[in-house]
Amino acid sequence: MKDRRAGRPATEVTVKACEYLSERIKKIEDVDIHFYPGKEHRFVVKLTGDGLDDRITDADPQKDGGTIKYSEPLVEESKKTANIVNELLDEIREVLKDYHPMNFALLRGFSKYPDLPQMQDVYKLTPAAIASYPMYRGLAKLVGMNVLKVGMTVKDEFDLLEREFNNYNFFYVHIKKTDSYGEDGNMENKVKVIEEVDEQLPRLLALKPDVLVVTGDHSTPAVLKGHSWHPNPFLLYSRWGRKDEGKAFNESECARGVLGQFYAVDAMSLMMAYALKLKKYGA
Repeated sequence: MKDRRAGRPATEVTVKACEYLSERIKKIEDVDIHFYPGKEHRFVVKLTGDGLDDRITDADPQKDGGTIKYSEPLVEESKKTANIVNELLDEIREVLKDYHPMNFALLRGFSKYPDLPQMQDVYKLTPAAIASYPMYRGLAKLVGMNVLKVGMTVKDEFDLLEREFNNYNFFYVHIKKTDSYGEDGNMENKVKVIEEVDEQLPRLLALKPDVLVVTGDHSTPAVLKGHSWHPNPFLLYSRWGRKDEGKAFNESECARGVLGQFYAVDAMSLMMAYALKLKKYGA
């Protein structure tokens, strides 16, 4: 959802807009429609019915000022879903045309509830997630992490990590605002959030983790005001790690590191190896 005013919409604005839409759009053909508020401007729309297929394109131009973009089916079986989504977009536009401050909604990331392998089964871990942003809490839950209740600040997250450290052997700690400020083009505040995390790292190291990794799921350069293709810096700390020439944690220094560049799917294997949780390499 987009707010006609500048800046990021407050969560309460999204809550009211979802309530407003839920009262007026309940069903399209034989498909039930439900709206659920998320965080800031984000929300979830749930389609419930027979014959639905998530193989459709996003209904989001992915840039400010773009024209309305309708969804298209990627396979014959998803034509019904694309038609439902496009009719929903038209209804949202009609319902919100005189509503303030929202006037439309963008829909992307269509998916069914996935059947994913669980971390407990694949890696034999007892994992926990510490994240304040709903999407990352949901993703963590999908792969089997126990999602811990946490406050909104960086300090809140590390306070919780300290309290729960002995109850789990894997922690996923997510910091959202570096990405948010990157998308806003706000380099100054992005730096401040990174510095907040830096202040907490001595507390984490004092817990003596076997492996500590600091990285991101993608780059969000403030100069681009959006996600980018640039490789992510990846810091891995372990007593079994080899030293390299890196003197700081940034893209340029990490590019010189002993790990080199590798695919993100290899990150967990590296962490497990440095924690001595893998079987012997070779014969």
